[in-house]
Amino acid sequence: EHLLLDPLLVVTKQQKSSKRRKLLFLFPSTRFVSHCFFALLALWACFNISRIILFSSSLPCKGNQEQQVIQRPSVPLRPCLNFSEEYKNRTVKLHTRRYMMVVVSGGLNQQRNQIVDAVVIARVIGAVLVVPVLQVNQVWGDESEFGDIFDERHFKETLRDDVVVVSSLPSTHLLKRRVHAPPMPLDTDEDWLLANYMPKITRQSILILRAFDSRLSKNLSSDLQKLRCKVAFKAIKFQPRIEKTADILVSRMSKNGPYMALHLRLEKDVWVRTGCLPGLGEEADVEIKHERLSNPNLLTSRSNLSAEVRYLAGLCPLNGLETSMLLNGLDIPKNTRFYWAGGEPFGGDKALKPLKLIFPHLYNKWNLAKSGELDDFKQKPSILAALDYIVCLKSQVFMENHGGNMARALQGHRAYMGYGLHIKPNKKLLIQLFQNKSLEDSEKKKKIKQIHLEDIDLDLVKGRKRNMDAITFPAYHCMCNKDFRASNDTKWLL
Repeated sequence: EHLLLDPLLVVTKQQKSSKRRKLLFLFPSTRFVSHCFFALLALWACFNISRIILFSSSLPCKGNQEQQVIQRPSVPLRPCLNFSEEYKNRTVKLHTRRYMMVVVSGGLNQQRNQIVDAVVIARVIGAVLVVPVLQVNQVWGDESEFGDIFDERHFKETLRDDVVVVSSLPSTHLLKRRVHAPPMPLDTDEDWLLANYMPKITRQSILILRAFDSRLSKNLSSDLQKLRCKVAFKAIKFQPRIEKTADILVSRMSKNGPYMALHLRLEKDVWVRTGCLPGLGEEADVEIKHERLSNPNLLTSRSNLSAEVRYLAGLCPLNGLETSMLLNGLDIPKNTRFYWAGGEPFGGDKALKPLKLIFPHLYNKWNLAKSGELDDFKQKPSILAALDYIVCLKSQVFMENHGGNMARALQGHRAYMGYGLHIKPNKKLLIQLFQNKSLEDSEKKKKIKQIHLEDIDLDLVKGRKRNMDAITFPAYHCMCNKDFRASNDTKWLL
């Protein structure tokens, strides 16, 4: 009787006695039926438990020398910009003569965010949007115009059913009165726009909007969130020559198989603005401290915290050594090809040396390009950033270092396009691990994997929170699938 509780032993016993098997088949006893039922129930439970284990298991698997597989939970979603009938029926009045001009500031990805919000604002107030003016960035010194970076024709065509976009004001409006829009408060919603901007925009005036970065609410109507995704992931496309050059770099990175992209953010201005120290010796630390004292306005936040406190709190970029420790902890193969995005690191080769010692196949746009290929872009930081964006977008794995507009944009864009894994370092926990001398290296590796590949917040993976930024987490409004279930059948290749 006890043997029959184990379904495997039942099979063994049946194999020993075919006669008894036939009898049990023809005349099954109540006890036998109950045992079978519980055995099947146990097997069903084991099957489901195994699914949960497989779902949560995302550790790197040992592979051959050319390739390694990283598995993570995948979400079977696809782009789905299904606007409501109310939105579709609210036809754009092509004959409207109310115009809005916007000035967007900051770096490339900061400007992209403002362009997205400018289209949403124009849609809400029913204005014709003049192609945005790119303000010259004080740090970058780039005088590029919209058409120098973005495909203007594609931008207009993609949005023709949502907002009217024109290249410039018509001659009839060149002398019209310019009205500067009142400053937008934080978390501005549709009602505020209608109450404060609608009265300002008339046929006798032109509304001028500036300094609205990150002011528009992340919690707009579902249709406007979809419009955000449409602008960010479909309408905003780089100039064909930029796309072509970037695709050449992608092809070179991919010639020996998939590659991994890193956004290092080790430039001098990043160390100054974050209030952190680069860890390259006393001389380098003194230079950063002096620069910060000379330009106190560059320190972006929490000015009362020391560099040491910031570091322990995980508020600093990972330097080259720490980045190599993280990648090593994730069991990334030493022969993996890496594309690193960003400007020249503070300290030059010294900053990258700890990373190159372990991962020698480290490339950026300059050493991938052939002589003369990037000459036209040398004085165009925005275009160089666009090249970085495209190569990172098309990588199999992308790891950010210190957040920022580019990392957030890539996180959402890659999710929307169904591209590879996005790794966001948990720097606070990493620093604790790096400084814990009592832990063995094997234990540190295990914890690093748990932090970055196992402990995935399903709400973040699925993006099923309405108040999340639609550009970073597009799944809630901009992607759909009738059968929304987590699966573990997607492999992410390095």
